[in-house]
Amino acid sequence: MTYSKIERFEFILNQLEVDGKIVVAHIAEELQVAPETIRRDFDELEQQHLLTRVHGGAVKYTHVRNEPVFLRKLQMQKDAKRNIARLAARRICDGDTIAVDTGTTTVHIADFLLAVDDITVVTNSIAAAVQFNLAIEERRMTGKVILLGGTTNPKQSSVAGAMTLEVLNNMNFDKAFISCGGISECIVYDYDLDESLISKKMLDHSKMNFLLADASKINGKSFYQICHIEECSEILCDIACPSEWQAYEEKWTVCNGGKSG
Repeated sequence: MTYSKIERFEFILNQLEVDGKIVVAHIAEELQVAPETIRRDFDELEQQHLLTRVHGGAVKYTHVRNEPVFLRKLQMQKDAKRNIARLAARRICDGDTIAVDTGTTTVHIADFLLAVDDITVVTNSIAAAVQFNLAIEERRMTGKVILLGGTTNPKQSSVAGAMTLEVLNNMNFDKAFISCGGISECIVYDYDLDESLISKKMLDHSKMNFLLADASKINGKSFYQICHIEECSEILCDIACPSEWQAYEEKWTVCNGGKSG
């Protein structure tokens, strides 16, 4: 049986009323739809203040007066970021060892993994680690998640610092997935010095590097230089390569709602 969105919403809210807390995987199984569909439903219902998202599911709506900085940033250009992350997920193959830095685009990569095996994920993003663990729980991937040690940054839901860099010195990756604060004159920048150093170290220790950047990052210059565009194997973006960067057009992949790449 196929349920309409309204019917799914009614089912979700009824279950929430009965149980107080509901789980994505259980609701998806009951309605015979993909977990990603239920996560989108939860997002929409949360925007309507009908429930509150929690790890792996949802509870009855709870008003939060001061939204954390990371969550506010997560909502900015959200559709573009998820489209970019969807494309990035397609670059992950069985057996890969990958590095994923802190960012509100890279955090979505795990949501789009499906049927990939024996993946090792190394990240300094607490939020990304949670999402990759969820992918394992939902059997969309097999493997392990390594959350790097270091000093926590609640605003970014991340860890960084000398300890993080020291551990990364002893690691090598097949692929690194990196976010940024801006790209200007072919230089990739970020806002936070400590996290920029982590991203750069991941790039230096990886065979292939993927830069995830939505349109708002183009011609943006922030505090610290991470790398030059030519150090990236591929740039994933929601708009075409700017004319002044045509020398790197072959590296540039435009994502359009999951239809490209």
